[in-house]
Amino acid sequence: MVQHAKNTEIKSLLDLQKTFPTEEACREELAKARWNGKPVCVHCGSSRKIYKIAGGRLYKCADCRKPFSVKMGTIFEDSALPLQKWFMALWFLSAHKKGVSSMQLSRDINVTQKTAWFMLHRIRYAMKTPEFNKPMNGTVEVDETFIGGKTHGQGRGYMQPNKTAVFGMAERNGEIRAQSVKHADGKTLKPIIRENIDSDAIISSDEFGAYKDLDKEFKNHVIVIHSQKEYVNGIAHTNNIEGFWSILKRGIYGIYHSASKKHIDKYVDEFEYRYNTRKMKDAQRFNMILNRLSGHLTYVKLISEN
Repeated sequence: MVQHAKNTEIKSLLDLQKTFPTEEACREELAKARWNGKPVCVHCGSSRKIYKIAGGRLYKCADCRKPFSVKMGTIFEDSALPLQKWFMALWFLSAHKKGVSSMQLSRDINVTQKTAWFMLHRIRYAMKTPEFNKPMNGTVEVDETFIGGKTHGQGRGYMQPNKTAVFGMAERNGEIRAQSVKHADGKTLKPIIRENIDSDAIISSDEFGAYKDLDKEFKNHVIVIHSQKEYVNGIAHTNNIEGFWSILKRGIYGIYHSASKKHIDKYVDEFEYRYNTRKMKDAQRFNMILNRLSGHLTYVKLISEN
């Protein structure tokens, strides 16, 4: 990760505006985050000779002769909004512990609600946790929850047809990994557990039948029996993952009010990112996002995703 020494003192929106007072300052910071002082052509990948044109707003590659901007290939591509507004949006979403709604952001940076909604989803796209290479170890809590509104007369919990099942794993004193699932059953959840958790780990769960026989595949499987009002039994508990569910639901219901099945994973990504960086200062979290901006998300792609 590129170090941003001058950013470490940013503690408020006012500090952010003082640190990046112009569009040029924002472009320079983005270039630093992307290329660490050595621009790379987004067309041919060459870094041999890149020079600035158009008053520093664009770059041109000496090899392929094609111009490009620092925003190409990032979540900012094709956006007519100034980077100053994007930086403010990045700050709001990373610093606000429960998130920020599109209505609030539209007022804060003076854009339409539709534009703010699209901006927030682009930032969530950057927040999405990269593919994990290191399996979770130690004691790992697993649990499932259901998110969505109530439909009277159509059952409770997973029986609600408009609810979305979300499965999560919490490594004690470590990170959270969560995702939506079509079915909260052993056939669906066990492959996810095998893929993400080391076989030498201890699994801690409630008595839900989907987790049956995990002791045969992992070092141990300890169970807390919630149906008998048991919440802690030695090392057996799911307090960490349930704490994350509480944060996630308070954010969705309290700030966003609802989340469609189509976009639920994007909100899960946001809260997962915020939880896994909870020990960082706001400036560090802001800098981390700046280093993860690669990828172009169009509006058409966003609204057409299944």
